[in-house]
Formats: sequence, structure tokens, C-alpha cells
Amino acid sequence: MIENVFKGLFDGSLSSVISVTDFLACLGAALVLGLVMALCYMFRTRYTKSFVVTLALLPAVVCVVIMLVNGNVGTGVAVAGAFSLVRFRSVPGSAKEICALFLAMGIGLIAGMGYLGFAVLFTLVMCAAFVAYHFVNFGQAKNEARYKILTVTIPEDLDYSAVFDDIFAEHTTACQLVRVKTTNMGSLFRLTYEITLRDPAEEKQLIDKLRCRNGNLEISVSRQETGITEL
Repeated sequence: MIENVFKGLFDGSLSSVISVTDFLACLGAALVLGLVMALCYMFRTRYTKSFVVTLALLPAVVCVVIMLVNGNVGTGVAVAGAFSLVRFRSVPGSAKEICALFLAMGIGLIAGMGYLGFAVLFTLVMCAAFVAYHFVNFGQAKNEARYKILTVTIPEDLDYSAVFDDIFAEHTTACQLVRVKTTNMGSLFRLTYEITLRDPAEEKQLIDKLRCRNGNLEISVSRQETGITEL
């Protein structure tokens, strides 16, 4: 019989054998739900082909592993340890990518336990929530435009310790000098500040006043990037 072909070498009276029909049903459901999850992630999101393919196949992989563990606690612990090694072979991802991977693994776990109805329900609910949070302002950073990185180049004869204090007092609520670097064979200083603007609309006025003070040398303004905002 075809069941004997898929019978494990170590199957015995104490372990249950998964039928081919049940195996294919769970595997097929995991593949379909993984595809749905991948399509949901692709909605208005920058992505790579390798990541969405992985997202679509991951539930099926987890599903098969859970089915073969089949209640064996020792094997389950060994499998969990093997999965933990994957993080050493991957580059850091965004919080959204990490969330998508956990959702895909959750789908595979539920399907592997045989609860296909719950797997479908879980996928639909989480995909709907995934899309809904995209359209609302939940968690959106407020006043993000006020926080800037300001880089100003000044001649070496200017005392950079307090040269712009009056300008910063007028246009910023907070200012901190975080870096000083010499450039152009030591004839210039490049100062880097973390500033909080009083009004983002006055950014050009701030730059114009700084240009008059530093002799129209190079000035750059960029958004602050922190570990919290990136995550």
C-alpha cells in the first residue's frame, strides 16, 4: 500500500503515523495561507522577491516540522534549537519584516497541529489587521519634522563652542553639538548638531542666518535617524 512507502523507519506502536491524505491537506493549506500572507505583506510595502518567496514557503516548512514532531517533546526542543540558528545566517530586518515572519510561523504551527479552520481564521484576521494598521495613524511619529541633524562648516579662526548660540536660541528648542571634525587640511571645522526646531517652516531662515555667520560655507540638514525610529 502507498501508506507503507511513507512509513518511518522508527515508527512503532507508541507513535502515530500521519496519513498521506492528512499530510497533503495540511501542507496544501499551509502553502495557500502562506501565499495569502505574502500577498498581504506586498500591499504598499517595499519588498524583495527572495523575502516574499520565503514568507510564502515558511508556513509549509513549519507545518511539516510540527507534523513530524508529532508530540515528541525531546524532538520539539531539538527542532526549536535548530530554528534558532537561522538568526545567525540572516541580516537584521525591520520590525515589519520580523512581524511578518512570526505571523508566517504562527500559520505553520496551527496548520501543523491540524487545526486548518483556525489557521484560515487566524490568517484572515491577522492580514486584515495588517492592512488596517497601514491606513490609520497608529504609532506614527509626531513632530518628526522638528528633529534634525545639522552639519555646518566653519573657518578655523571661528570659536565653534558658542558661535551659533544666539541663532539656535531663536530657532530651536534643543541643540547639542555631537561631533567636531577638521577638514580641508585642517583649515576648516565641520560641526554636527542634533537640533529640535521650534517651527519646521522656519528651517530656511535658520540656514540663511547660519550662512551669514559661517561665510557661506557648506551647510546640510537631514532627518535624525535613531535605533528607535528604525525599529
